[in-house]
Amino acid sequence: MFTIGDFARHGRVSVRMLRHYDATGLLRPTHVDPATGYRYYVAAQLARLNRVIALKDLGFTLQQVRDIVEEKVATEELRGMLRLRQAELETAMASAAARLVQVEARLRAIESEGHMPTNDVVIKNVPAVRVAELTATAASFEPEEITPVITPLYEELFHLLDAAGITPTGPGIAYYEDAPEGEGRIRVHAAVQVSAPLQDDAFRVFDLPPLDQAATIVHRGSMDAVVPTSQALARWIDGNGYQSTGYPREINLECPENRDDWVTELQAPVTRA
Repeated sequence: MFTIGDFARHGRVSVRMLRHYDATGLLRPTHVDPATGYRYYVAAQLARLNRVIALKDLGFTLQQVRDIVEEKVATEELRGMLRLRQAELETAMASAAARLVQVEARLRAIESEGHMPTNDVVIKNVPAVRVAELTATAASFEPEEITPVITPLYEELFHLLDAAGITPTGPGIAYYEDAPEGEGRIRVHAAVQVSAPLQDDAFRVFDLPPLDQAATIVHRGSMDAVVPTSQALARWIDGNGYQSTGYPREINLECPENRDDWVTELQAPVTRA
């Protein structure tokens, strides 16, 4: 048998944790000396310890861990619990990865302040164009709020267009406006250029109005990392006697499978200040 200290070292856990597991009934010592109160364990108990720690690391509650290790949970139920937890962890990982992209984008924006070239900004007229679109609302204009909304919108839009026998004739055009609900919420428009009759059914087909003046710049890379480019455009607008009059449109010039290879033109409507 092992003392609690020896068993803790072999199990790579703390003595305090073993005492807690004893108190909660998750892992009782094999023997407790009635005179000294010292706890003793055997090597076979390492298997239960490993299961307890693994299940806790997966996010199960102590009661769920106890039910599982004591085989009070059927195999099929356990499989379902593990699959659910797996999905939750994958979602958390995806969210963390997206957040990391945002942090990196903000860092690049900070590092490029005053250094990012803005001579690629062009003022031009944007003509009206016929588009098909779907819309939804995002919590804010932050990229991490926009992407989860606009991506499924485009997937559904292309599915509906295909079912209707309509082939896009030009690039995707994403544009935004303040949502009527207020509180910083944004109305997201996922549109694509088409040649089709006007309609407002499963999706809307209409003529997107022209922009008399738009300050435009090309962004290369994922739209999750658009902040430095967007802010370079903002600095150019402010430094050249213009004033923004709305959210920039995003014209998807190239959209390969790898989002880091995307090419997108930002078109910010402006007027002379």
